[in-house]
Amino acid sequence: MTQLDQLASLTTIVADTGDIASIAKIQPQDATTNPSLILKASKDPAYRAFLTEAVENSVSLEDAADRVLVNFGAEILKYVKGRVSTEVDARLSFDVEKTIVKARRLIELYQEKGIDKERVLIKIAATWEGVQAARVLEKEGIHCNLTLIFSVAQAEIAANAGVTLISPFVGRIYDWFKKKAGADWNEEANAGENDPGVQSVRKIFERLKGLGAKTQIMGASFRNKGQIVALAGCDLLTISPKLIEELSNSEEKFEKKLDVAKVSPIRAEPLTEAQWRFAMCEDEMASYKLDEGIRAFVKDTLTLKETLRQMRTETGKIWPQD
Repeated sequence: MTQLDQLASLTTIVADTGDIASIAKIQPQDATTNPSLILKASKDPAYRAFLTEAVENSVSLEDAADRVLVNFGAEILKYVKGRVSTEVDARLSFDVEKTIVKARRLIELYQEKGIDKERVLIKIAATWEGVQAARVLEKEGIHCNLTLIFSVAQAEIAANAGVTLISPFVGRIYDWFKKKAGADWNEEANAGENDPGVQSVRKIFERLKGLGAKTQIMGASFRNKGQIVALAGCDLLTISPKLIEELSNSEEKFEKKLDVAKVSPIRAEPLTEAQWRFAMCEDEMASYKLDEGIRAFVKDTLTLKETLRQMRTETGKIWPQD
């Protein structure tokens, strides 16, 4: 068996890309997207029609951007059996009501294409406000994927809100600790199960499973194959096409690393907002990476919107001012 086959027997594999050709080749269970992946894919001439359709049929720039996300998501769903994750504009990360409105609109656009909301996960940054919006959406039957998870505290409030899935970012945690260590970084000593990103996901897994949470945990943002195999047994792992190919080309054996049967039960009161904010204040890495991730997604969202605006101008039409 290849490492990919071994992993698939222990964990649900999710494609982490906006490149539909790669997804069609991989045929994963689920797929995830984010503004950065969609922006990258939108530059491929093969997907120009997704942008053109959005520009021609939208009533505003905001509407066009939403339609592009859904156009990509709808096409991706032709090649996966399960769900696709579509992200809310990161500029809304601290606005509960606007996040709820945006999520409902994305689901509405999917339904206009005949796609049931059960096949869509709405991605929302795991801020306090993002979690509160997800709590409301989940009660409406709109399932959410809380992203940019860098701490146990973020994972815990998301699980307490009844969120369907969370995405802790392995590689970005690894990046932060490596940069902080500078010349003192020891690659070998911080590899595999000792990788700080891997250790973070393990702590989240043990905490949520110990609490009996139903929220699924999906490790994300991998830098190398070793990080992936070190989390074998996690509910889901979202992996780039490049790393999926590496796994499929190796037959090296590995064992299940995360096992809910070995997790001890935990009892704990839900975190209050004050307790959560203080926990994040104390966690320098989590605070920095959450804010940095939001800024990066905002930048790529605005770049995509500028592309759409230019396309609209080329048609001789303009939208009302957003």
